[in-house]
Amino acid sequence: MSGRTAIRVLFEVGRLIGRRDRAAPTGVDRVCLAYDRWLRDLKGVTLVPVHTTLRRMTALDPRWVAERIAGLADRWAGDASAAVTPAEARLVRALSGPRPSRSLMDAPVEVEEGRRRRTVERLLRTRPFPEPRRGDLYVDVGHAPLDGPYGLARLKALGVRPMVMIHDLIPVSHPEFCRPGEGPRHRSRVRAALTHAAGVVANSATTAFELAAFAEREGLTPPPVVAAPLGLEPLFAAPRWSPAAQPYFVCVGTLEARKNLAFLLTVWRRLGETMGAAAPRLALIGRHGWENEAVLDHLERSPPLQGLVHHAADLSDAALARLMIGARAVLAPSAIEGFDLPALEALSLGVPVIASDIAVHRELASGARLIDPLDGPGWAAAIEAACKPPSAGPAFVAPTWAEHFAAVAPLAGLPEGR
Repeated sequence: MSGRTAIRVLFEVGRLIGRRDRAAPTGVDRVCLAYDRWLRDLKGVTLVPVHTTLRRMTALDPRWVAERIAGLADRWAGDASAAVTPAEARLVRALSGPRPSRSLMDAPVEVEEGRRRRTVERLLRTRPFPEPRRGDLYVDVGHAPLDGPYGLARLKALGVRPMVMIHDLIPVSHPEFCRPGEGPRHRSRVRAALTHAAGVVANSATTAFELAAFAEREGLTPPPVVAAPLGLEPLFAAPRWSPAAQPYFVCVGTLEARKNLAFLLTVWRRLGETMGAAAPRLALIGRHGWENEAVLDHLERSPPLQGLVHHAADLSDAALARLMIGARAVLAPSAIEGFDLPALEALSLGVPVIASDIAVHRELASGARLIDPLDGPGWAAAIEAACKPPSAGPAFVAPTWAEHFAAVAPLAGLPEGR
């Protein structure tokens, strides 16, 4: 890039900065963090952290943003060499020791006070932002308000090249799994991306296919779309499966309707009835989400599940990896997914995966045992079989962030490496 003017990249960091109080990331949070690392390390790039709301774009103090994101990354990763925390030790004992009379249950996390504090702090670190310059690149991989008055249409009119990532079209295709009104909002976001972005990144070929079908239904001519599977954090990069003597299983994801957890808990109740004291334990790992009443009813009010199914939230990567490594399998029963990072993390660790037979698992989760997401007897039989003495886990080659950015860089007009 010597002799050339640096490319100015306006990177949307509002989501990451807003995660300050989160002890563990979502899949979208992980993507935002990976892009921050990539863009920050690129030569020939001037990185400008911005936060876009419906009506304005503001710049944030770069040093403050870098410190906050570095702190987030350290907290989310955890320490793989450190001793387990007391909370993690309690969960392991509940999964591997004598069956307790009650389940361990994390309560929902109240975040309103933290949200107000973050908003005030962010405002103090905000500085006026002049109009973006023609030729700037705007990168948003966290579903900012793309369709607002200060959205992609305005940026495009100013000569900015917007590049966005679409993680899924679930609110459009399956609105019953989402907050009321989220379907129309997401449709508007996706329309804005396909109409005004210079390029769109899809996290899987499945998502890219759904985008193409959406564009055709909406009568839109989409910009270039690149399907680039997401990479994994280094902690999940090498096989080291070592299942515990007492069989247990792990299911990772927000407690929400599309994860098909009410179905899984019904299967677990049947396992408890048919296997008795030999029934395996189950750990649900994830925060409380939307439309999860049926799941909570099972967890809190079903006597056969007490001491058999446990819930924990906000585990660091190190704690999650340790838990996966000891499991007989990681379960991924979702009705619909755009990517499903935990399933790939487990496969990369060499841990068997039992997953729903849906498009994205067929595309990316090679080696997983796929079962129809409504086949209760099939799931029960697969879980019971996995309780038997384990054999070697499946061979799996995980996608990498280097491969992802090698595919994305030409779309963005950026150099691939440092």
